[in-house]
Amino acid sequence: MKNVIVGQSGGPTAVINSSLVGVYETAKSLGVPKVYGMQYGIEGLLDWLIVDLSTHIKSEVEAELLKRTPSSFLGSCRYKLPEIGEDDEVYETIFARLAELDIGYFIYIGGNDSMDTIEKMSTYAHMTGSDLRCIGVPKTIDNDLEITDHTPGFGSAAKYIGIVMKEIVRDSLVYNLKSVTVVEIMGRNAGWLTGAAAMAKGADCSGADIICLPEVPFDPEAFVSRVRELQAQR
Repeated sequence: MKNVIVGQSGGPTAVINSSLVGVYETAKSLGVPKVYGMQYGIEGLLDWLIVDLSTHIKSEVEAELLKRTPSSFLGSCRYKLPEIGEDDEVYETIFARLAELDIGYFIYIGGNDSMDTIEKMSTYAHMTGSDLRCIGVPKTIDNDLEITDHTPGFGSAAKYIGIVMKEIVRDSLVYNLKSVTVVEIMGRNAGWLTGAAAMAKGADCSGADIICLPEVPFDPEAFVSRVRELQAQR
């Protein structure tokens, strides 16, 4: 059986290392000789920054600790592979590195851009007759990967948004002022995290007055009009 190499890419989350441990433990349980890690994603592979994960995960205790450690243990990157045919020297370098390590399985943990990397790697492998298997592990707080019910990282981020919004609402009510607080929430073009702001509403909190999702065209005039209505009610 050939070796496995795994990397993390894109923004870190509170649970991305759980996915890393899952890859490592599953590979070892199937008898994979070596599980390598790419430091700083595929950019690290190009720079030959490779580690043997068995030297970092030496016991069940260390594996359990890593599962509960936030951020990206291996480091990350925002590197996008060129389109195939534009700069194939990059792919030649990558596949030469993988061959040197006797890699049979390339696993990338990340969001949309990371899945784009997996698609390009898989396509290049098919074009060149390589038996390399390329596997994408979903991870993004945006929760916007196609054909994926939910992605690890979204739940913890959504909980954080709900808590923060509740705290903002409570803090703004201690002053006898008619103020307006605008909170910008991540999510790129997906409104899952923004929608999570609704969780702030409950018996102990009135919640956000207005939630604007990116999927709905923003109407500045309607927004200002609604703000004025709410101000008049205070």
